Amino acid sequence: MSIIDSMVEAFRTKDTIFFKEDNELNEKYNALNKLFNEYPQNKDILNELYLVKKGLDGENEIAYQLKKANIGMYVLRDVKVNYNDLKAQIDFIVITPVFTYYIECKNLTGNITVNEKGDFIKEFNVNGRKVKNGIYSPLRQVEAQREVIRKIWEERTGKITKMFAAKHFEYYRRVLVVAANKDTILNTSKAPQDIKYKVLRADSLIRQIKYDLEHRNKDDYFASKKEMELTAKSYMSILVNDNIDYYGYYKRKFIKDNLIENKKLETELIEFRKSKSIKMNIPAFYVFTNEELDKLIKLKPKTINELKESNILSAIKVKTHGEDIINIINNINI
Repeated sequence: MSIIDSMVEAFRTKDTIFFKEDNELNEKYNALNKLFNEYPQNKDILNELYLVKKGLDGENEIAYQLKKANIGMYVLRDVKVNYNDLKAQIDFIVITPVFTYYIECKNLTGNITVNEKGDFIKEFNVNGRKVKNGIYSPLRQVEAQREVIRKIWEERTGKITKMFAAKHFEYYRRVLVVAANKDTILNTSKAPQDIKYKVLRADSLIRQIKYDLEHRNKDDYFASKKEMELTAKSYMSILVNDNIDYYGYYKRKFIKDNLIENKKLETELIEFRKSKSIKMNIPAFYVFTNEELDKLIKLKPKTINELKESNILSAIKVKTHGEDIINIINNINI
């Protein structure tokens, strides 16, 4: 009996159980679809709808591959967690009897090469001419997300368990970058050996997971179905829910009536950030980052509770600057 067969016998099912299947991209797509039906001539909405649909198609392709894996595992889709000021969003967490995988989905156009330095190079055609651009490494991105999970794990884990298990954290919690576009050619022939197996196409995903399980160490712990379910629940316990009204978000972003007010709010918030940073002798991004600024402008929380529930700012930033930010938003005629 093979290792995979032994695992299936212990698992008593070959099914892939989606413990969490709702996802942000689907919510964005539905909101944009509704908005486009109301404003069918708005090209900005149409372009955004195209990009979101493309990303959603990529994630759906990975979900399809996982559902037909015939291994027996638990899956969580679109996992968001916070640790102090650190945030992570993981497209898929896949829990098998031995390894847990953190998967970053990339539905990239053009061809992707990973060179001998581990850099990602994108090649595409522009008016019949080949263009090559370096892109931010999605592998480093998902590794950074794993580090946020590690910090949460370390905080929740007892000293004795941490002492013996910390050095195996990355071995049992693996990262993968999956190119979901069927037309993309992925070239990792010159990539460093420790990167090659971490970057793959969607149709190779299950083959890689099966390979890892077949070649696991003989003394690796083998989790039961119940234990895998408990692991899935432990991830559910640390989830952050953004509770974002994407219909309102996109309407504020793309309908021109809001542009003047948004610009005024942006100016007020930037002035506030500058003033606070000087007064407190701290860098401006300690007040809020540019990314957080964009979210404040788009979501416009009107109360402290709305600001907290939006998860735009960390708890300490809300406590320190929240009242002032809310006052600025409410004093703008929006």
